[in-house]
Amino acid sequence: MPPTTSTLNQRIRHFYDASSGLWEQVWGEHMHHGYYEPGEKPKDRRQAQIDLIDKVIEWGQIGDPQPPESILDLGCGIGGSSLVLAQRFRAQVTGITLSPVQAKRAQERAAAAELSSQVQFQVADALSMPFESNTFDLVWSLESGEHMPDKQQFLAECYRVLRPGGQLMVVTWCHREGSLSPQEQRHLQRIYQIYCLPYVISLSQYVHLAEQLGFDRIRQADWSERVAPFWDEVIASAWDWRRIPAVLRSGWITLQAALGLGLMQRGYASGLVRFGLLSGYKPRQQLS
Repeated sequence: MPPTTSTLNQRIRHFYDASSGLWEQVWGEHMHHGYYEPGEKPKDRRQAQIDLIDKVIEWGQIGDPQPPESILDLGCGIGGSSLVLAQRFRAQVTGITLSPVQAKRAQERAAAAELSSQVQFQVADALSMPFESNTFDLVWSLESGEHMPDKQQFLAECYRVLRPGGQLMVVTWCHREGSLSPQEQRHLQRIYQIYCLPYVISLSQYVHLAEQLGFDRIRQADWSERVAPFWDEVIASAWDWRRIPAVLRSGWITLQAALGLGLMQRGYASGLVRFGLLSGYKPRQQLS
């Protein structure tokens, strides 16, 4: 049976409480994929992660024509995207995470960047957010949707807290289109277990859910080939002999994640694991 939401949330919180310090030490403040153009020469993996944020902003046409003034960063990690968005758009940004360790570290990083007046972080569940309806101009979710145990409720909460005319920008792990073989399902189950995921869906299923909820101007893109090289970089750095003691000190849950990196690498290579983008807007005129 799938885990209950409370049990899953506890696992996610524990996973990120245990691993975020190591991630920041080894890979930096951006806890997501990097972006690579076809044929691009090898580049610093942290730069690749910054490039991904820039490319998502560009693809989503965020800030065109009107920059967002109030942004919600769902699954904010230690504040990497939140600080970039705050600086880029001079916006007020609220980041939420299930991990108290992440929220505390994100607040420290905001203070160090002299952005405490613009950016705040708190522990909250994205499926039941402590915000009033019609609050944010932009809801940004960079690789957090895969953790959501109810994808429809996840998008419904995003819709609720968006102001009329506000934009949703979701970047998330997906599986390929069509029915999956038993072998593919087993492969995904192993990924779910290691990375505390309930399940993933296809990009077309996300689009269908967004349409059902009333989002308009929906766009989608698959960037799997652009991000797949990142796992080669992560694996090489994780098993650098200088990093192994830190991995071991972080405990079994982090070690298990390191041992499972190859599952993601092979998932991309086979076409099973996909990297999807979804953008949509809450209509300015609500149906009565």
